[in-house]
Amino acid sequence: MSIRTTPGSVSDRLDGLPFTRRHLRVLTGSGVGWALDAMDVGLISFVIAVLAQQWSLTGTETSLIASAGFLGMAVGASLGGLLADRIGRRSVFAVTLLVYGLATGASALAGAVAALLVLRFVVGLGLGAELPVASTYVSELAPARIRGRVIVILEAFWAVGWTAAALIGFFVIPASEDGWRWAFALGAIPAVYALVVRWGLPESARWLERRGRAREADEVLRSFETSPALFSRGSVPEAAAPSPVSSGETTHVRTGVGALWSAEFRLRTLCLWLVWFCVNFSYYGAFIWIPSILVSQGYDLVRSFGFTLIITLAQLPGYAAAAWLIEVWGRRATLSVFLVGSAVSAMLFGTATSEATVIATGMALSFFNLGAWGALYAITPETYPTSVRATGAGWAAGVGRIASIIAPLAVPPLLGLGGAPLLFVVFAVFFAVAATGAWGLSDRRGRALDDR
Repeated sequence: MSIRTTPGSVSDRLDGLPFTRRHLRVLTGSGVGWALDAMDVGLISFVIAVLAQQWSLTGTETSLIASAGFLGMAVGASLGGLLADRIGRRSVFAVTLLVYGLATGASALAGAVAALLVLRFVVGLGLGAELPVASTYVSELAPARIRGRVIVILEAFWAVGWTAAALIGFFVIPASEDGWRWAFALGAIPAVYALVVRWGLPESARWLERRGRAREADEVLRSFETSPALFSRGSVPEAAAPSPVSSGETTHVRTGVGALWSAEFRLRTLCLWLVWFCVNFSYYGAFIWIPSILVSQGYDLVRSFGFTLIITLAQLPGYAAAAWLIEVWGRRATLSVFLVGSAVSAMLFGTATSEATVIATGMALSFFNLGAWGALYAITPETYPTSVRATGAGWAAGVGRIASIIAPLAVPPLLGLGGAPLLFVVFAVFFAVAATGAWGLSDRRGRALDDR
């Protein structure tokens, strides 16, 4: 394939490409990092269930262990986005993998709650920054007509990582008294993978262009333009109309957190933060505690971990459905429908009594909730222009992490007040509020990103 010499903006050249082998490398390279992130988050739910017995932890102590990581994620998400808009997407992505990989490995040596709390906070710093930066990075390199689908596929790697955590929880953690330490040791893999990310993936061409590094941006573009096509470009759907703010628009956009609350973006930011907060509260409140809740209902560790593994497998078809629908229905409709499905599933799971209904309703909750996550990660980086895209995605994720701090702390008193039925009704209400807030978001299906 000859080098393309047709002039055009970075945005036009990226959006005119087919899906190439280079795109696949970016997607899988970022996806592996995403899966390792999910594995780390998932492992803590199994470790908490074991440590509660080995260390005779109270409900408050187990909640603090979970929340310490989410506190770090809130800080990391906010700072990571700001840094990615200043020093680059790829560099921050690699650093975050290194930070949480090393801290997770060190967690295997923890001998007391205090040490584990500190290490989980550091782990959270890396985890929180990685996800919004990775989704921004991939979004900026994907062609407009399939951008949403590509981001949902990226998010589907979360299911791979969570399944890996469930397998470790099922086979490694119960195998010995130090099984949870070996699980944390496996969680150090991202530190090694950071080298692959730093040297094996290109920087975002859009970010390079915004920073005045035109020659480097052109080199990145040429690497995509000369890469063999895996899927033909085909016809551009009707929805792929130019953005109201075209790629050639030179309108000035403020940078920094203040820009998110300018008149242009105020409503988007409010709705986006609302959705992120509600989805995080329900997701982490439910899935971090599912193994422990099942143990409290009389199931032994091995059986409860086995149920969790089966429930986790339903995430993959949820992502697949969202990946198809997001380019058919659009972002808002897909997100809202999956959130409504999550609300209904949560209520059913809270009242499930038999093994069959626990598994069936748990799988439904997993299907709809993770499909909603895929749609949310697709819509988030599209909400803002390139100059504040990572900042906007990072702060939305950071606000969401506040809910993930609160949720684990709220679970024990809610369980004491009304048991699992009340707990999951609360989760359902949060899902419903998020479904409503989704309609205040912008829907840029098939349209060029705002490259201001």
